[in-house]
Amino acid sequence: MHEEPDLIKGAMFVDDRGSISFVNNFDLAEVRRFYVVENHEVGFIRAWHCHMEESKYVMALEGTAILALVRIEDPENPPVDPHIYRYVLTSSDPTVLWVPPGYAHGAKTLDAGTKLIFFSDASLSESQKDDFRFDAFQWDPWSVVPR
Repeated sequence: MHEEPDLIKGAMFVDDRGSISFVNNFDLAEVRRFYVVENHEVGFIRAWHCHMEESKYVMALEGTAILALVRIEDPENPPVDPHIYRYVLTSSDPTVLWVPPGYAHGAKTLDAGTKLIFFSDASLSESQKDDFRFDAFQWDPWSVVPR
């Protein structure tokens, strides 16, 4: 059985001096690198990107974004109608999303100035050898449905 994505909850402390956001249960021991992604416009979609060996962790540093994940068994034959894991990450609710190996992931920014930080357990050269990409609308969890 494959591992499933997981949310690592944090918190925010606010007082008259300002605020502190933290995710104390996020263990950085396996992290080898990180990068920050910021799109030029609200509603922009960066998807789908998959690694079969690499794990990633994602957190919203600023703003809000939809993060979506799809389990991939064989990158040469991606699923047609998979279960889509869909999350909304926001900087006002500190949370780290774990993206296990074998999951395609993508993001859609919902606020101007949204910044997502990605942590990886692979070096850049290892990641580049384990890189599979799909069209942004291969699967479409990007709509915001009024409710």
